Amino acid sequence: MPSILAERLADRVDVVIGVDTHTDTHTAAALTPVGNVLAELTVAATAAGAAILLAWADQQTSGFGSGRRVWALDSARSHGVGLLRVLRAAGENALEAPKPATARRRRGGKSDALDAVHAARAVLAADHLATPRVDGDREALRVLHVCRRHYSDTRTATVNLFKSLILTADDELREQFRGRSTIRQLQHAATLIGNTADSILERLRRTQLRVLAEQIHALDRMLKDNLADIRALVQTMCPALLAQPGIGPVTAAIALTAWSHHGRFRSEAAFAALAGVNPVPASSGRTVRHRLNRGGDRTLNAAIHTIAKSRQRCHQPTKDYITRRTAEGRTPPEITRNLKRYIARQIWRIIQATP
Repeated sequence: MPSILAERLADRVDVVIGVDTHTDTHTAAALTPVGNVLAELTVAATAAGAAILLAWADQQTSGFGSGRRVWALDSARSHGVGLLRVLRAAGENALEAPKPATARRRRGGKSDALDAVHAARAVLAADHLATPRVDGDREALRVLHVCRRHYSDTRTATVNLFKSLILTADDELREQFRGRSTIRQLQHAATLIGNTADSILERLRRTQLRVLAEQIHALDRMLKDNLADIRALVQTMCPALLAQPGIGPVTAAIALTAWSHHGRFRSEAAFAALAGVNPVPASSGRTVRHRLNRGGDRTLNAAIHTIAKSRQRCHQPTKDYITRRTAEGRTPPEITRNLKRYIARQIWRIIQATP
């Protein structure tokens, strides 16, 4: 199958241009459909450099009648995002180069030119050609989610620091916080005022507790606003996801971000493999079994796990399924693995059906 797809790509183009992208420079290599290197070029990672690269690509394809070409970009959505936008504006066909195995790549040496060649050959050998994700709502959702994770991680670290300052405070100050919930402790800390009769240490402790409480309250407001923005964007992109049991705005956002765009996955099984919920064969001899997939996108895997646990608690059809599978002798981990596989299939079908 992979060879057939590679032959089809070779039949459609005359030149494949692999590009190894970096912060300051882009290195390109033009290859024939059978993998022979025609030329190489390094340009600045600027708009002017991209224009030079396009003109150079025209020269490489001018010797062919149709001048058909395809671009294979390494790191298309990070270092190469500027070049990707220029190529799309020019109507060029740009693909995302698969990541080759590190051991195989290093075996033949390492340089920007070699990496550009590897990118082009990886596209020729790929069994599935993926187009880089586009800007727009999907990128906005990704930005919201990564910022939310940062806010959440920062809040957790700040609360931990806040608690540690209370723990090492004098007995009088500790008594003021003892027995209170975290919310009540934060409210009390916001009212602390340093007393001139206190030592420098205690004045500083009260000041820093107040500052930390203010930071945590600010992070809470940011998380609340962030959740509202995520909910609104998911509602615009795929409202059907939010209608499913156990799926909230954040888990829906993670699924949409991982799915990215139409054409990224050739099937729902590929989406399940990315999520790390596809069963991995682990059979030998008379033993036939499957094990958990420890790879894939662990953020997506965690989101699907959250959905599965929520349905186990609150979704009656899921409870009935667990009862039936338990009666068949399935263990809880096996049942959860099956549930996560079904959820991945459902999510993929819902998103795929969205225009």
